[in-house]
Amino acid sequence: MEQYTYDDLNNMQIDVLKELGNIGAGNAVTALSSLINQKVDMATPKVNILDFKDVANVLGGEERQVAAVLLNVTGDVNGIMMFVLDIADATRLVNLLMGMESTDDKLSEMQISALQEIGNIIAGAYLNSLAQLTNKKMIASVPYLAMDMAAAILSVPAIEFGKIGDTVLLIQTDFGDEVDKVQGYFLFVPDIDSINIVLGSLGVI
Repeated sequence: MEQYTYDDLNNMQIDVLKELGNIGAGNAVTALSSLINQKVDMATPKVNILDFKDVANVLGGEERQVAAVLLNVTGDVNGIMMFVLDIADATRLVNLLMGMESTDDKLSEMQISALQEIGNIIAGAYLNSLAQLTNKKMIASVPYLAMDMAAAILSVPAIEFGKIGDTVLLIQTDFGDEVDKVQGYFLFVPDIDSINIVLGSLGVI
């Protein structure tokens, strides 16, 4: 059986992955709305297959300080999932959850704990929707929160991308209330076999 990487996918297969991204991001924002007990609006997610070397630029540059929640995925599908946002947006997100108006980019221990829980719920909701749509078992590890320069954060999936190609599925989601808008990014990095399992379960290979 032919093995596909992101580099090999045709337009139809990419459209399928984009639709999965739209649905997953929508469910993640719904989970966030339940968490903070208020309506959260979401712009149409931007789902792109792009060169991995360009991801840091999309995030604002290699030296931009970002926060990321990282989960290892095992089961029928194996890989890494990341939810990434810059520190200013991380602060806005924590403010939404805790009813605060802090503009200090240096987060307290309590704010860091809240951000980890938010990232866990958002990434978990995205992963659950993907598992349901593909009917495949996907088990998420305990989430790990890291705050560092974008280049350092991306070095983790970069090791995995070295095994599957030079391109990545990146989903940009803008959400928030009428006042505070937050821009977050999902990166899903399945291994080669898992890409084919996902596409096969959707009947596109």
